[in-house]
Amino acid sequence: MTTDTTKFRKSIVARALLTAFCGAATMASDAIAQQGLERVEITGSSIRRVEAETALPIQVITKQEIERTGATSTEELLNSISSLSSSGATANATGAGTSTYGLAAISLRGLGQERTLVLVNGRRLANYADGTGAVNVNVIPLAAIERIEVLKDGASAVYGSDAVAGVVNFILAKKFQGIELAAGVGTPTHSGGGKNRKASITGGFGDSDNSRLSGVLSASYEKETALFAKDRDYSKTGINPPFYTAGATGQGNIEGAVVPGAFPKDRIAPFGNSPGTGYGNPLAAKGNCAQIQMFDAGKTNKGAPYCQFDSNSFVGLIPDRELFNLSGNLGFKLSPNVELFADGLYSKSTVVQTIQPSPARRSFAVSNDRLTSSGVDPSLILYPSNPNYPTDYLTQQGFTKLIGKPLAITSRVFQFGPRQQTDESQQARVVVGARGVVAKQDYEVAFATNQNKLNGSVTSGYFSVTDYNRIINDPANNWNPYGAGGIQTGALADKLQSAQYVGPTLVGKSKNDSIDGRLSGDLFMAPGGQVQYAAGLQSRRESLVRSPSPALLTGDISGLGGAAAPVDRSRTVNSLFTELNVPVTKQIEANASVRGDRYSDVGNATSYKASARWQPNPAFLVRGSLGTGFRAPTLSDLWLPQILGTTEQFTDPATGQTNLQVNGISGGNPDLKPERSKQASVGFVISPMKSFTVGIDYFNIKVRDILATPSAQEVVSRFRAGDAAYKNLVTLNGNDVDTVKTTLANTGTANVSGFDLFAAYRQNIGQGRFDVGLNGTYMSKFDQTSPGGSLSKKVGTLVESDGTPVIGAQSGGVILRWKHALTFAYTAGNWTSAVTQKYTSGYEAGHDLNDNPTFVSSQSLYDVNVTFRGIKNFTFGAGVKNVFDKQPSTFVPVSNQFQAGYDITQYDPRGRFAYLNATYRFK
Repeated sequence: MTTDTTKFRKSIVARALLTAFCGAATMASDAIAQQGLERVEITGSSIRRVEAETALPIQVITKQEIERTGATSTEELLNSISSLSSSGATANATGAGTSTYGLAAISLRGLGQERTLVLVNGRRLANYADGTGAVNVNVIPLAAIERIEVLKDGASAVYGSDAVAGVVNFILAKKFQGIELAAGVGTPTHSGGGKNRKASITGGFGDSDNSRLSGVLSASYEKETALFAKDRDYSKTGINPPFYTAGATGQGNIEGAVVPGAFPKDRIAPFGNSPGTGYGNPLAAKGNCAQIQMFDAGKTNKGAPYCQFDSNSFVGLIPDRELFNLSGNLGFKLSPNVELFADGLYSKSTVVQTIQPSPARRSFAVSNDRLTSSGVDPSLILYPSNPNYPTDYLTQQGFTKLIGKPLAITSRVFQFGPRQQTDESQQARVVVGARGVVAKQDYEVAFATNQNKLNGSVTSGYFSVTDYNRIINDPANNWNPYGAGGIQTGALADKLQSAQYVGPTLVGKSKNDSIDGRLSGDLFMAPGGQVQYAAGLQSRRESLVRSPSPALLTGDISGLGGAAAPVDRSRTVNSLFTELNVPVTKQIEANASVRGDRYSDVGNATSYKASARWQPNPAFLVRGSLGTGFRAPTLSDLWLPQILGTTEQFTDPATGQTNLQVNGISGGNPDLKPERSKQASVGFVISPMKSFTVGIDYFNIKVRDILATPSAQEVVSRFRAGDAAYKNLVTLNGNDVDTVKTTLANTGTANVSGFDLFAAYRQNIGQGRFDVGLNGTYMSKFDQTSPGGSLSKKVGTLVESDGTPVIGAQSGGVILRWKHALTFAYTAGNWTSAVTQKYTSGYEAGHDLNDNPTFVSSQSLYDVNVTFRGIKNFTFGAGVKNVFDKQPSTFVPVSNQFQAGYDITQYDPRGRFAYLNATYRFK
């Protein structure tokens, strides 16, 4: 951030704004007591100005506050910010079974990770290489963060695409002298995983303001161990009637009769898509499902007893995570008016997810290109000649028409162990440039190159469906689906090892190179002071290479979804921008900015923003803004080929079938157009006394032509409801859903509004100081429409009144009505102690098994922290998160989360978590 020596005398509101935005932890810092601040370039503006006087709502999280949260990852830290919603975000936990490839992304206002712009030192990072268009925040190390600036207002007029909901700007350390060593450990107070350890070293020399040469270099390491569902009572089983019951594919259930080699015209008896539809299981008739790691699930719609699988104990709640980072910056002053600068960032993140063994049944294999072209049957076949053929069972159940015919059987393939996926992400960025003063105008020019590389692989639990089916369907091998543990033994077990797949999944590289130049300064004197301006240009080249392994191209690897498609595309973006700040009077200041972007693939976009602040006296301030924004489709959005695969699980409201997975067509859409948005905000800040400040900001954001991939559940539910926009997205076979199309499209609108509230209080008590800080967000509206005009009112609920998911609910997370963080801090001598309440309001979840609505209660979690600085150069910190070990409400999901018992977007399954931190500084 550019600085100069201009100082100002703080008004009551200016001083109060700074303390309120920084939170109670910041108030404990001696920096607050300073009587002068540098004029700086702040997030949301290209003009250097005083941060506390901005007309835009900006929340600042300082290093002291970060340390006191006890956060073990950047993702966890950001979850405490009230304006950041879980809806549309991606957490580490959501990678279990959903192939997020280790991504952790954030969402402002619940508008989605792709509409929240993430910056480091004011410039973009390369998007995650899986093609989602989001930035993986967990590659930004906690140890290197000096502060975080959250602009809670649209900013396309300054930054261009993706800043529809706002901006999160990570400012890394730029001033440091000496060497600092830091280390920390943390552990849940319950047994199991979820333990954390971290260490860092930071060194610096010189001073960017006063030294000719200055620099800072930091290296850090973070490690978190996996936590599994079996270690928590509320998640160790998926059987919890009447709320939910496990519905995963079981071992040994009879789907129907087949004619080997006659696929696709191989059906003799009707097949069902649901795991419980069909002719049951011989072991269930004897009450012996446990013999094959299943449970007795009742009767199918044909009246036959069957087995299902309770997968929960196998599922990871928190993945194993490791992060190594290097970051640094260098400044060299050629003269008082010319400075060369450079900064760099390199992070390597490794995330290991573990889930239950893969299922196998006919419907999962019918879209497998390799299998069908090889002439292998999609069914797992039990022949009449097999000694395990259930003739007696078929006779007892009255299914005599099936006797003597080959049978299609379901399987849970324990042969290769639980599925484990390892995703390695490397983020690298280098910025070089020059800044200074020419003709009394400030300038800055820079070149930035940054990229994200992704390498995904699997290490256990996966296999080639073609090779597996070929071996199982050889009559000579006498496959036994009813053997102990559901595992094959002897010669057949040896043969099956050749079907196991261990190797790469996806290799990707996302790159973003840019060159930019900017000029800013004073124009002339207005009645209220100097009129200031900024103007600049930027040229950016984006590229994405997404290369699935050959095994994934055909969709032949069980448990990794359908066939994956490659992408190799690039584009250029050229931009012009300008900004003007006018002190109309001593009390009124106005700001206007406009930006034009030209994309080589989706055309042009022009965004504007106007804001103003009115401060009639030192203790009262009113501010407001109006603006427009846009979000361009990503390269993956446009060019990911449309392919046939398998949908995620869904329920068909017309037939009542649950846990369905059918043929699914997914992919990009070259006809996409950019999203457009309008936003407005107005607020005030009052400080009736030196020690107390309170402020409130109203915001409204309207988005049209939303880019979204509808879930299979959304498409089927809307299709069954007669929504004309979904008419051609579902193909039926009789009255059963056969194919669902879930390709990306410009789908509908969203209208979002609410209030941000902050307050700060400070009082000297005895020999110390007492501070209180509050930051909260109230969502009054989040209304989203489908292309056909159906309206979802999403605040405080995941479902409509009939129990179907609201639009977008299956992307994960609820729009909370209210969320706040309230901190009480007391500083006396070398000791500082703090208590923070993190509150989230309750909401409606999915319907239970009796179709009754269920609700998640409001939640108050309390964190405590103590810091001691009584030993020279040492700082010690200790704390406990969720000090009362509050357990989660029972949660009935509407999304395809693999964990049961709690909402993975709202609750930390570690429960009570204790941590220790220590820092030593050599000066």
